[in-house]
Amino acid sequence: MFSSCADPASLEGFAWLLCYLTTGKHILFYWSFVVVLVLLAITAPVALTFGFFGAVAARSQFAALRWLGKTYIAMVRGVPDIAFFMFFVIALDQSLEWIRHQVKCPEWTEPIRRGADFVVCPEAKLPLSTSPQVWHEVYNFSLAVFTFGLVFGAFAANVLYGAMRAVPKAQLETAEAYGMTPRQIFRRVLVPQMWVYALPGLSNLWMILIKATPLLFLLGVEDIVYWARELGGAKTSAYAYPHPDWRVWYFVGLLLFYLGMTKGSEVVLSRVTARLSHGQATLAGEAMRKAGR
Repeated sequence: MFSSCADPASLEGFAWLLCYLTTGKHILFYWSFVVVLVLLAITAPVALTFGFFGAVAARSQFAALRWLGKTYIAMVRGVPDIAFFMFFVIALDQSLEWIRHQVKCPEWTEPIRRGADFVVCPEAKLPLSTSPQVWHEVYNFSLAVFTFGLVFGAFAANVLYGAMRAVPKAQLETAEAYGMTPRQIFRRVLVPQMWVYALPGLSNLWMILIKATPLLFLLGVEDIVYWARELGGAKTSAYAYPHPDWRVWYFVGLLLFYLGMTKGSEVVLSRVTARLSHGQATLAGEAMRKAGR
């Protein structure tokens, strides 16, 4: 990165370390932290959206919609995350390519399934082999967001479903006695009241989501764990910057990163919980009332 780093063999001490930490691969390592943060920032609302509609479907008066919601919750929650990630991403990727193949290459006569291989016409590949590398990375990242959102949306749906059931029935009956329609009761009473009951479960889910980000490597995204293992491994004299096995130091850095994320999340979530509990007929709200807050 710096002109003084052109000849690593002539460097030593702090200059060697500075040049080592600013190589191209280390820049990708630093960028992977941004990728994880962006993933969390996008996945959280996506998962919450999946969860909200899943919970609404699970408590629907229509049997088909109710069973659809409950099946979504049970199916995703009942499969190990790593198995679901490995299966779903491959299935989704191949399904999209198969649809594109049917549209773009109707004259194709060769079989698509060839043993363990899945072969479609070049025009149907996602992304195209001629596309810039950035589009391959965007595609893999999009698959990761959708998969994370789908998996954690099922857990969020279970939390929100329980929170909706925890809202005191008397409040819903009172709203009905005042002449509110079922839709107005849902929008003005049930949904605003349920968040205080859902927040503890959603807080735990957020922490689990943070810890699940190392699964990104299964989706073709080079995450921080991948680069820590790659850069920290022992490098011989064949490399520009030879060094012994430094993986422990890289993983200590990851440990501090995740601990910092967890601590920061705890502070924010505790403040949100206090704000939502204020004036509510819950144990937390009652404690705040007695404390005069």
